[in-house]
Amino acid sequence: MGADIQFESPREEGGEPVADLVVHGRGLGPAQVDPEEVPSLIDEVPVLCVAAAMAEGRTEIRGAAELRVKESDRIGAMVKELSTLGVSCGEYPDGLWVKGPARITGGQRVESYGDHRIAMSLMVLSAASGVPVKMSDTACIATSFPGFPGMLQEVTR
Repeated sequence: MGADIQFESPREEGGEPVADLVVHGRGLGPAQVDPEEVPSLIDEVPVLCVAAAMAEGRTEIRGAAELRVKESDRIGAMVKELSTLGVSCGEYPDGLWVKGPARITGGQRVESYGDHRIAMSLMVLSAASGVPVKMSDTACIATSFPGFPGMLQEVTR
């Protein structure tokens, strides 16, 4: 998507590889996520859709049919809620496309579907666009990141 990302201090924590990221932003560009890339980022696809909504051009994600059977149908949910907020997007049986940059329309009510990743992604979209979004059931975020709303508020000040 065009950002300059550097990994510093790579290490392992809790059996998982981690690192400190230094990101130098520039205008985001579109991405083509191919089926062989999806397994390593399957849980990040909802927030990748948010980045795509802010990027210049059309991002496509294919080979992600597994997202239809997670806590929710994440493909259908993201397309519906992004569309509600004014984002040009659509779905395939195994993925979706998002065309940005979007002009986010505020004041809309969106659904989280009780899915913590959908909820957090839509909160990021609201923060990134500066447009308030009303959402049902944000309590589901506690499933994976109870402090997320507060942390998001801190980093966007």
